[in-house]
This record gives sequence, structure tokens and C-alpha cells, in this order.
Amino acid sequence: MAQLQLPPLSSRSSSTVTRINLVVAQSCIGKYFKLVERNTTFTTELRAGTATFLTMAYILAVNATIIADSGGTCSVSDCTPLCSDPKTSPSHCPTHLLTRPDSSCKYPPVNPGYAACVERTRRDLIVATVASSLMGSAVMGLLANLPLALAPGMGANAYFAYSVVGFHGSGSVPYKTALTAIFLEGLIFLVISAVGFRAKLAKLVPKPVRVSSAAGIGLFLAFIGLQSNEGIGLIGFSPSTLVTLGGCPRNKLTALAPVITINGTVSLIPGATVSDKILCSGNRMESPTLWLGLVGFFIIAYCLMKNIKGAMIYGIVFVTVISWFRNTPVTVFPNTELGDAGYEYFKKVVDVHVIKTTAGALSFDSMWKGAFWEALFTFLYVDILDTTGTLYSMARFAGFVDANGDFEGQYFAFMADASSIVVGSLLGTSPVTAFIESSTGIREGGRTGLTAVTVAGYFLMAFFFTPLLASIPAWAVGPPLIVVGVMMVRCVVEIDWEDMREAIPAFVTIVLMPLTYSIAYGLIGGIGTYLVLHAWDWGKEVVKNFFTKENFKDNNNNNNIPNSNINVNANSRVVDHEEGYDDNKV
Repeated sequence: MAQLQLPPLSSRSSSTVTRINLVVAQSCIGKYFKLVERNTTFTTELRAGTATFLTMAYILAVNATIIADSGGTCSVSDCTPLCSDPKTSPSHCPTHLLTRPDSSCKYPPVNPGYAACVERTRRDLIVATVASSLMGSAVMGLLANLPLALAPGMGANAYFAYSVVGFHGSGSVPYKTALTAIFLEGLIFLVISAVGFRAKLAKLVPKPVRVSSAAGIGLFLAFIGLQSNEGIGLIGFSPSTLVTLGGCPRNKLTALAPVITINGTVSLIPGATVSDKILCSGNRMESPTLWLGLVGFFIIAYCLMKNIKGAMIYGIVFVTVISWFRNTPVTVFPNTELGDAGYEYFKKVVDVHVIKTTAGALSFDSMWKGAFWEALFTFLYVDILDTTGTLYSMARFAGFVDANGDFEGQYFAFMADASSIVVGSLLGTSPVTAFIESSTGIREGGRTGLTAVTVAGYFLMAFFFTPLLASIPAWAVGPPLIVVGVMMVRCVVEIDWEDMREAIPAFVTIVLMPLTYSIAYGLIGGIGTYLVLHAWDWGKEVVKNFFTKENFKDNNNNNNIPNSNINVNANSRVVDHEEGYDDNKV
């Protein structure tokens, strides 16, 4: 009796995938996303979306951690009363010994009540990041039909947290007002995109500043990732040189206080606050979390060398999982009140967290300050350069750009990220932008909006794992920040370093951003330097054109003299209407 010979398992699975791709390509979904026209398949788009999400999922933890440093909507009212008797805890302190904290409770050593509020804010911001990324990626995929994913952009979030709002609200613009600046900037950006003026504005910025700003932001992010608050702690504070080698264990760090000496009496400067534990008293490079963070960094670096998809996720996951174990030198859940509360939330694993404080937190109270408008225009400038440049570079990488420099779906692509900025501000997060990590999915073969829709699907699943995302430590966030800096700084090859009129403004832009801890100061310094260096040449050109016009007027006056000879320059455009002369004929 003849036996039925089955094809090999690999052949059967391959034929199944082929049938699925054929069915989807012929369906309304395949026709809508133009799978056949763009020479791609359904499974290729799914694989590309998965690769894109793995390379950009770090933003869920990183963005929330950075923006939470601003303090969000937390205020002095969230600080718990303290006991004037240092030997008694606030919970057992008599009422007459309780003291109401002042504004210093927001700064190290941070009041437990304020720290708990910041942690709740961080959870809100995780959900805000998820929701804005989900909406932006879905709109980009469904309307623009492009394989580009969106999320709150790196650089803009650091500028928002540390330059505009400041650490725990120490900046010039409150958190709620800063969200208003982003909201208005998003509306302006939306109008600019709708009328097609977006690309033209980007070209108004001097090229050396435009190119070098990405490198400056990259160094800024790397600088953050190397510090202890949001990074691995390799860089520490030095009273003589400002920065030095760090990596001190927690028990070797000391807080600093600004003091004044009057008649031999040392006292704290009025209105000043005590710093966090930033001064190392010894044992540099012995911090366990530093070495664990370095291991995560080299995992990411090695995976990138080997073109392994999801490199940043592997590094973050490795460091985070080890940090979840309690009673270890690297635990993220120390045996403190805040650590115990974090561990209890972590054990839920799955939880649908509802935004309670950051959504709809806009305020128009302080919008007439100069710092507000400085922040608004800086956000607008960065978005015009970053999102526009990213969109064009990704479209060019995917082969969509035509001879005129346009690409299919660009109008809806511009509208998608502009509207995402507005939505993100209403949720409480920094500007949303097209992610350069989308190139990973394009490299995997993604050519349609199905790639972006797949990314949106992964963000939807992330809604349910807030406890895990909220338990990622700073030393796991630092390594991807450093690597992002590596990726952004490579644009310096586009600068003409032989031309000092370009090299100097570019260098000023790059170096001021990390050293002043402000993207805005870097841009102002770069543009200002460019204008000064070109002022002499521009002045000479203006004077030259002025005298040329005056000479031209004199010639015209002479031409009006009766019976005078008419001398027409070959480059002039003069017509004698009485004689019927045309300069083209002359």
C-alpha cells in the first residue's frame, strides 16, 4: 500500500505563510496598504513592526523617568509634616511637635510624601507615553501609510524636564505651564504643516547649526546617562573641576549645603537648599550599580555590533531583572518605606493604571513670561528640524522620495506627528516625534503603514504592564541614553570643518548643550555665533549692492538727457518705450 509522503515541516510552514500573505494581499486590508504595489508581504510588515518596537520600547521607561524629574504636578502640599524631634518618626510624633515643610522639602533629602507623589507621577507618565505613542503610530500607519513609528522624542523631554521646568520644579516655568507651551507649539506646528510651510522653515536655520544640533542633543543625553540621577553614575561632582570620575557606593556619598560665614558663625544661606548626596568621600568606581549598568551598556553595544534586533531592550531587561531581587547591593527595592511601596506595586505585574494627575494639566497662568515663549519657540524649532529631518531621511531610506524631494503620504505624515504633539501635551508628556529607530523596521523590509500599526499594537499591550515598566531603575536607563548619544553624534560628518565660519558655530552649538544643561542655550549660542561671523561679509554685500543701485540710477538719469547717447549694459534690463528698444534685442 502506498504511503502518503508529507512535505518537510519547513516547507509546510513556508507554504502556510505564503498562503496567508496571498490572502491578505488580495483582501481589502492588503489593497488599502498597497502591499503588492510596494513589493512587500503581510508577514514582512509584522516582522518589521516587531523589530521597530524592540528598538524603541526603551522610551517607555526612559521618557517617564526623565519627565518625572520635573516633579510633575507635585507641590509642597504633597510633603508630609515632619517632627521637630529628630528622635521621633512623624507617624509617632505629638501634634504640637509637627512642623509644616517649606519649599525645601522638594529637594534632597526629598520629603517622603513628595517622593511618593513623584513616583505616582512617573506611573502616570508611563501611561501617557504609551497612549501618545500608540495614537501617533496608528495615525501614521492608517492615514500616511508609512512604516514610521512615533513616540515622545529624546532631547525634547530632557529640555522639558531640566531646562524649562527644572528638577522638581526649580526652573522658570511650572510643569502645567510648560505643557501649555507644548500644546500651543503643537497647534502652530499643525497649522504650519497644513499649509505646507514646514520644510521651508527648517531651511531658514543656518546649516551648521541645523546639523550640529542633533550632535549636541546626543551629547546632552549621554551626559545625563553618565550621571547618577538618571544614569549609571560614572560621572560625579567635584568642588574644584565641577565634574570628575564617580561610581561611589551609596554610603560614601555626602550632601552639600551652601553656607555663609559671618563673624566666625557658619549658617545656611537663606533660601538655599541642601543638595542630593553628590560628593564622593572615597572608594570611586566601587558602586555595584555602576558596574551593573556598564554590563548593560556593553550588552547593547555588542548587540548593535552584530545587528541584533532589540539591542537596547536586551540591555535594559538584563540590568532590570537583576535589580528586582531584594536584599542585594543593586536592588531597586531597598528596605525603606518607598522601596517597600514600590515592591508591593511591582508584585501586581499586570495593572491597568489610570492617569490621575498629568492628563489635562495645562495652565495659562504664567504664559506671559519671557521664559515661556523661549520654551515654546525652542520646542517649535527642535520639532521642525527633528521631525521634518527624520521623516525625510526615513522616506529616503525606504526609497519613497521622488526626484522633486517629495514622497507619497507626506502631507498626512506631517499632520500625524503635529497632531500627536497636541495629544501628548494633553496627556502630560513632551513633544511626540517620528523615531529614527523606524529605520530598523525599514531595514527588515517594512514598506507600508502596517509596520506602524504593528508597533501601535505592541504599545497597546504595554498598557497592562505598568508595574513592570515602573520598576526599571536609573542604572538600566543610563546605557540606552549613552547609546542614543552615539547614534545622534554621527551627523558631525556633514559639517565642513575646514570652513571656520561653519565649524565654529557648529562646535559652539554642540558644546554648549551638555555643558549648560540646556538645548536652548546651545541653539542661541550657535545661531548668534553664525550671525557674528557672517556679519562682515553680509555688510560688504549690502554696501556693494547699495552703490551699484546708486550708479544704476545715475545712468538712468543720464539716459533721460535729450540727444544723449544711450549706452546699454549687456546685463541690464532697460526698455526705451519711446524708441521701442528692448534690452534682449540690444
